[in-house]
Amino acid sequence: MDLKQIIADLVAERDRLDMAIKTLGGVTGNRKAAGATTAAPKRRRISAAGRKRIIAAQRKRWAAVKAKAPAKKAS
Repeated sequence: MDLKQIIADLVAERDRLDMAIKTLGGVTGNRKAAGATTAAPKRRRISAAGRKRIIAAQRKRWAAVKAKAPAKKAS
């Protein structure tokens, strides 16, 4: 077999595999395998109350850090 024939056989095999993947992807509901694009997942958003709790907790942490730090002298 020459190189051109080998390449032609490989391309044909690839085309058969692609068709099988598309067919099976449609059967199983796997849209990505079927070639369809998927939508980006929705981003999770934090509520205002949750944001306030996080801010309060961080302020408390910083207050504890600042309380442990030695006071600097003014020169």
